[in-house]
Amino acid sequence: MSDSDKHDLPGRKPLSLAGRSSGTVQQSFTRGRQKSVVVEKKRKRPGAPPGKVTATGKSSSPQTPKDKVRAALVTKAKQLGLSEEELIKRQKAILRARAEQAERAARRKVEEEERQRREEEERRAAEEIKRQRVAAEEAQKAAEETQPEGASKGARKSDKGKSRPQPAAEPDNLPANPGGRVKSRKAAPVGDKAASPRTKQPKRRQGKLTIQNLVEDDEGRQRSLASMRRAREREKQRRTQAGQSRDKVAREVVVPEAITVQDLAQRMAERAADVVKYLMDQGQMMRATDILDADTAELIVEEFGHTIKRVAEADVEEGFISEDDAEDTKKPRPPVVTVMGHVDHGKTSLLDALRSTDVAAGEAGGITQHIGAYQVQLKAGGKITFLDTPGHAAFSSMRSRGAQATDIVILVVAADDGVMPQTIEAIHHARAADVPIIVAVNKIDKPDSDPKRVLQELLQHEVFVEDMGGDVQSVSVSALKKTGLDELTDAINLQAEVLELKANPDRSAEGVVIESQIDKGRGSVATCLIKRGVLKCGDIVVAGARWGKVRALVNERGQRMKEAGPSLPAEILGLDGAPEPGEVFAVVETEARARELVEYRERVNRDRTATRRAGGGASLEQMMAKLRTSEVRELPLLVKSDVRGSAEAIMGALEKVGNQEVQARVLHAAPGGVSESDVLLARASGAPIFAFNVRANKQARDLAEKEGVEIRYYSVIYDLIDDVKGALEGMLAPEKRENFIGYAEILEIFNIARVGRVAGCRLTEGVVKRGCGVRLLRDQAVIHEGNLSTLKRFKDEVPEVHAGSECGMAFENYQDIQAGDMIECFEVEEIQRSL
Repeated sequence: MSDSDKHDLPGRKPLSLAGRSSGTVQQSFTRGRQKSVVVEKKRKRPGAPPGKVTATGKSSSPQTPKDKVRAALVTKAKQLGLSEEELIKRQKAILRARAEQAERAARRKVEEEERQRREEEERRAAEEIKRQRVAAEEAQKAAEETQPEGASKGARKSDKGKSRPQPAAEPDNLPANPGGRVKSRKAAPVGDKAASPRTKQPKRRQGKLTIQNLVEDDEGRQRSLASMRRAREREKQRRTQAGQSRDKVAREVVVPEAITVQDLAQRMAERAADVVKYLMDQGQMMRATDILDADTAELIVEEFGHTIKRVAEADVEEGFISEDDAEDTKKPRPPVVTVMGHVDHGKTSLLDALRSTDVAAGEAGGITQHIGAYQVQLKAGGKITFLDTPGHAAFSSMRSRGAQATDIVILVVAADDGVMPQTIEAIHHARAADVPIIVAVNKIDKPDSDPKRVLQELLQHEVFVEDMGGDVQSVSVSALKKTGLDELTDAINLQAEVLELKANPDRSAEGVVIESQIDKGRGSVATCLIKRGVLKCGDIVVAGARWGKVRALVNERGQRMKEAGPSLPAEILGLDGAPEPGEVFAVVETEARARELVEYRERVNRDRTATRRAGGGASLEQMMAKLRTSEVRELPLLVKSDVRGSAEAIMGALEKVGNQEVQARVLHAAPGGVSESDVLLARASGAPIFAFNVRANKQARDLAEKEGVEIRYYSVIYDLIDDVKGALEGMLAPEKRENFIGYAEILEIFNIARVGRVAGCRLTEGVVKRGCGVRLLRDQAVIHEGNLSTLKRFKDEVPEVHAGSECGMAFENYQDIQAGDMIECFEVEEIQRSL
């Protein structure tokens, strides 16, 4: 048996020297195999010199520090039953834990120092508060001592008997041992009261209990943070009460018809919470944003010690349009001339001849569909501002605005057509505005023109020209040949001299809105005519229910201007929306003033709209009219146009189309292109969109195609009105008309199973058709009206029977027939109606 085999035998110990110790190490291999290995530890023999041969036969060499550390690690690992790597990892983990513990200790130390610093600051603050309180009490005592003698005596007299009895003073020389029992008295410490037994005990709320206090056995604790906060809060309340105790400043509070609680508190210089608290005490649960009426606001103002000044809500309009300027401040201004007349009488062409431009070529259909404002520089050096108005009947409101904003009206009448309906309407507008008229007879170059006939026709409408003894100037012109233009400008200048047109340029601007639109890329654009003052960039303008700061001023040629003076038309950019044409605009001082005006006007418009929609009447006629209106079938529409004036004209024209049965209802009309919001509104209301001189963007087109909303584009107002008229005619119920076709006499009555009573008849007149309408006459009185259900001849169903023939008839849902009754046959014809 070999030595290795002997070592592997179970139960036998390995042979070793006396200085050895052994251990067992478990080794692991792949696939779950393990093996126990015996490790021997050899001890060094003490006193062995270096380099000598040991008992094992190996020479020992001196160890380095690294070897010593490694040997120590190996020894420690064997003692713990670990490998060297596991021991190193454990040692590193212990070092990390100790480092983290040291870091936490340092952090706690910093936090403790910070807490002690804060407590020290709070203690100092509390001492400062206590010192101030003591100083205040001493000042109060000093003030009481300085009161008059009588007051102090009265105070002492009132306090007499209330003070606690004081103990009698002891004699200085007491006997050492008097006859009786004498209580010993301890002398109180100087400058301090004798400590009572309760003061020796720790107080409940003396301070925060911390580990440091327990370790250091600190008997004099500091005040806690909660106590310090309560002290600060009490001091704050005391100062607030001291401030409230001072005399309030009585203010004059301006209160309108309706005001919010917050606004009322601000005007009184009070806290809104105090006003809400007062209202709650009065039994009204309100918030700061709730609205109060004038009476409730008056009670609140008087309760808080102020005086009230009640104003009406309409008072915000005061001062918006100032009074007329003094004569010495006015300077001459160019005249504003409006060109009016019938459609296609050459108004725009005449203006083009004066401006040497071609605007009519750009108008759809050759007619002007919105007001154009231009200023013409004359050869003589003067200036004239022209307003071109449409002549179509649908643009009546635009012509009316043009007449109200002008100084002189040029009435253009074609020499070949004469006076037409819109010519008469223009005369009425000019008279209503009290504006002088200059008659311009146009198209005198045509062979069939007759200017004298035109002037004679004007006499029927009380327009007397100078050639016929009147005071109205008349000029014969030709816009095509450009003849008579100088005479026309001379007539305008002469009329302007008679009127003595002046305005004050050294003031804030005021004027009128001629037209407005929403332009892509520029936003809301309003064409305005300045009546007086100078409008500058940066001014805050209010026009109707719109306001804004002027970002830019543009003239009719697209050039930017720094300012615009009297009688100068300009496009204003910067408003928050498109104002209504015809609205008066003015410059205000601040944005707050502008918002106040706009909010009031919007509120008035909402109330007016709500009243118009409610429209309840008390009379019988109004009730019947409302009932009839409720049965009207409506065609909902959305109208988008290039300018607001065109939208108004379309709405006015559509209101006239229709009758008591069908009407066109414009849900929304505004300037600007068709947007996605318009498509969504049209889808919700089931209405088509009519786009006049505008287009829809790509997103709106895609959404309209997806939702099935129809968008129609128009450039001439005639086509739009005709399409709406055709749609309304299709909504009209057809007219029913009866046509008599024949008479039949009942000879005998037959009872047939599954059919009922059948009348045997002879047709005496006309023809009878199956399914036609019948009336049953008995003694010349109608007792039934219905339809035929059966028409037979010799047991066969036939479509019709002619006069002189016999047949069998049965009525739908009617059996009460007798021999001798007469049957009247008729047909109902439906006829399509038109507006």
